[in-house]
Amino acid sequence: MNDILINKTVNSFKEAFGSEPTKVVLSPGRINIIGEHIDYNDGYVLPAAIDKIICFAFAKNNTNTSKVIALDLNDSFEIDVTAEVKLDDNSWTNYIRGVINQLKINGFQFEGVNCVFSSNIPVGSGLSSSAALECGFLFGMNDLFNLNIKPVDIALLGQKAEHWVGIKCGIMDQFSSVMGLEDKVIKIDCRTLEYSYHDANFADYSLILFDSNVKHSLMTSAYNERRQQCEEGIAIVKANFPEIKSFRDCTEQTIIDLEDKMSHEVFRRSLFVVKEINRVIQACEALDNGKIEFLGELMFATHDGLSKDYEVSCEELDLLVDLAKEETAVIGSRLMGGGFGGCTINLVKKGHEQQIKDKFSKLYTEAFGIELKIYDVKVSNGTSLYTK
Repeated sequence: MNDILINKTVNSFKEAFGSEPTKVVLSPGRINIIGEHIDYNDGYVLPAAIDKIICFAFAKNNTNTSKVIALDLNDSFEIDVTAEVKLDDNSWTNYIRGVINQLKINGFQFEGVNCVFSSNIPVGSGLSSSAALECGFLFGMNDLFNLNIKPVDIALLGQKAEHWVGIKCGIMDQFSSVMGLEDKVIKIDCRTLEYSYHDANFADYSLILFDSNVKHSLMTSAYNERRQQCEEGIAIVKANFPEIKSFRDCTEQTIIDLEDKMSHEVFRRSLFVVKEINRVIQACEALDNGKIEFLGELMFATHDGLSKDYEVSCEELDLLVDLAKEETAVIGSRLMGGGFGGCTINLVKKGHEQQIKDKFSKLYTEAFGIELKIYDVKVSNGTSLYTK
């Protein structure tokens, strides 16, 4: 599948610019196995790069103007890399502008490039196509102009570019896009950025994403409200236990003992965060010991918490997970991402994939009149140069 995308991108570059690209970069989307809504609570996340990518073809053009062509959008733009960088009404260009802006304000020396890119990452599905766009473009610029930016710093610059665009994301998306390894998940400490790799040996199982094909408008306001409630919760904990610095230092009992000092919502949010931090630790142990079925149980528990305690699910996602619970061939399922729409991530026993896909598609459409989108994914390498 990626070979077709690479050939299309390279051939389009040759047609547009009349020469071969000098660099071809592959930048992946990502999934998160477990660890939701705890990146801003000093927790851990467990993402992995996947085999859905953006392919970039690059060459220097020996001018001060970069020309970037987005094949899938049938659109392009030019930018003077020596001029002040400003946001534009054409929103997709802002991710590239943000990268150029970061390179400039950090003092890197570079010139104009010709670039064509194309993607098979489903946009709007929660697989972080924006992080792949930022980090892939940064990776190409780094290699073309020998900027010597370390991989972790490519991720951090990509995150800053997205903040400049106006999306205050955590580091997980960019970090996993750049640092991913085939058949490995990355445990990232969101407090320190320390990370470790763990085997993702899903030999007997397939990773399938069911895209609800809905995005409820509650997402942004609810996200901000959840952050505020967590801040209120940890403030109450610190006031009663001064030695505690974050939810990482809490046990479930710590929160339970403070229930009468918290509102019902703040208590439920805080309890979810402590439980979810512990689930990520347990998930790493399960992967290290090949206990994939226990990992599946943890995924179901996470969804239960996200739905009932954190209240960021919706009826479409809950139905998909309820369907999964009824199937012995599905050992784990949960909503992935911020919630209120997007995908569920599922571990399905090999040999049962098509049967599950057909059944879920039929029942989902009957329930909501919405087509269920389905993506098969594999854990793959992070951003890299393509060599034939």
